[in-house]
Amino acid sequence: MRGDPALPPAVEVKGLCKRYGEVVAVDEVSFTFPRGVCAALLGGNGAGKTTTISMLLGLLIPTRGEVHVLGTDMRLHRYRALDRINFSSPYVDLPQRLTVRENLTIYAHLYGVRRHRQRIQRLADELEIAAFLKRPYGSLSAGQRTRVLLAKALLNEPELLLMDEPTASLDPDTADRIRSYLMAYQRTSGATLLLASHNMGEVERMCDDVIMLRSGRVVDRGRPGELIERYGRETLEQVFLDIARNHREAS
Repeated sequence: MRGDPALPPAVEVKGLCKRYGEVVAVDEVSFTFPRGVCAALLGGNGAGKTTTISMLLGLLIPTRGEVHVLGTDMRLHRYRALDRINFSSPYVDLPQRLTVRENLTIYAHLYGVRRHRQRIQRLADELEIAAFLKRPYGSLSAGQRTRVLLAKALLNEPELLLMDEPTASLDPDTADRIRSYLMAYQRTSGATLLLASHNMGEVERMCDDVIMLRSGRVVDRGRPGELIERYGRETLEQVFLDIARNHREAS
């Protein structure tokens, strides 16, 4: 439920740092997202978005700091939360020789999805991938793969769905329908969505909360409309450019 005070936040990060030798990828990042929101991590290449998401998933161990997801300490007990979260990225492929159905079936078993055949078919119909369930994943176009990866991420009906460029490679019509689908999923399930995207129109449409990153640090935060007003701009893309280029501060 959105903002239910009886439940721990969907995501709570305190003093998060990740270093690779002398390189600081994430530097003292702290934020909290309540349940049931759609939020965004924004920033230029190298700002720390993907590294932060990887630590939220428990794939990377922080150099320092705390990560709690759905009330679970991801450094100590991440396996308690893994069946309640999922992740989609067009930059993480599935086994290419397996068919789409075989790939989805494997992940359904990994997540312990009940009635997995029905779940796969429903997602295939809703995301319009039914026509190539029998095709090898490696034979698909980039846009088709994006939809398959999203289906994989929704198999277990996650309470927290993390997405990196969720509509990458999709044509405008398909991308619009996918955004509507994700927003409907959030409303009906009460799930929390956290995305990293370079599509500012997508963020303006979908997100309740935006965190702006630069050089591994949080430099601003707010609702899209609030950020646009604060920077005296007309679009979130203009705000993004100001922050990424460090041209100006909020007024």
